[in-house]
Amino acid sequence: MASGGTQNFPPQKQDTQPGKEHVMDPIPEFAKSDYKPSDKLRGKVAVVTGGDSGIGRAVCQCFALEGATVAFTYVKAQEDKDADDTLNILKKAKTPDAKDPIAIPADLGFDDNCKKVVDEVVNAYGRIDILVNNAAEQHKCGTVEDIDEERLERVFRTNIFSYFFMARHALKHMKEGSSIINTTSINAYKGNAKLLDYTSTKGAIVAFTRGLALQLVSKGIRVNGVAPGPIWSPLIPASFSEEEVANFGKEVPMQRAGQPIEVAPSFVFLACNHCSSYFTGQVLHPNGGAIVNA
Repeated sequence: MASGGTQNFPPQKQDTQPGKEHVMDPIPEFAKSDYKPSDKLRGKVAVVTGGDSGIGRAVCQCFALEGATVAFTYVKAQEDKDADDTLNILKKAKTPDAKDPIAIPADLGFDDNCKKVVDEVVNAYGRIDILVNNAAEQHKCGTVEDIDEERLERVFRTNIFSYFFMARHALKHMKEGSSIINTTSINAYKGNAKLLDYTSTKGAIVAFTRGLALQLVSKGIRVNGVAPGPIWSPLIPASFSEEEVANFGKEVPMQRAGQPIEVAPSFVFLACNHCSSYFTGQVLHPNGGAIVNA
């Protein structure tokens, strides 16, 4: 992939959230032939929310290549095909000593559902070493008046309530050396008038990451975040007009959107103790060159 240069996506639009990867043109890149795994996560158990597509799929695939046993969540009915595709990808990527991956359908906006996800993972694998809070939804808005109570609650439940709920239940099964990684966004730092409620949740995730890191430092559990810039994922055609999709990503210095595989190694780095043992409360910024001073 070139570091810069112009790029155009074919105009396209999806009418439902959270979007479907298998109908995108082109399909987002979740793997690279020159990625060289080195057992960074061998023997670890990882849970990735929203792991069926986009950044989540790429993270799951890299984790599996690095030796982790991987479980991921997805939205039932809407994401069944993408979840099945990701399961097949992970079965091919898994190392011989890792256990088979599992896909768990769940609406993570509710505490009981998050507890059920954690319980299923622990029943299958015995523990959790890495929690990636990644599930999200976004919707365009014109002004703040466009965002009613129902929509605001829905976006906050998916994008930040689920992070609290997953963490509070997963921590019961995490030990010293474990890692929590939260997906935030460049929008938390630069703002985004068209995605006001989404942007607000991403700011909350930054604060959640910093506060939880301080809570857990004495337990030896690290908490960090990743704040991607414009990334080609199902959220994009499910959120924007055909014209906006065609020009997506041109606003950053590299003048192009990133691919999920260009973000996933940040998660590998933060999950791996011998790579990032002195990182907690921090956020990495794979964003195509935008300066956010954060």
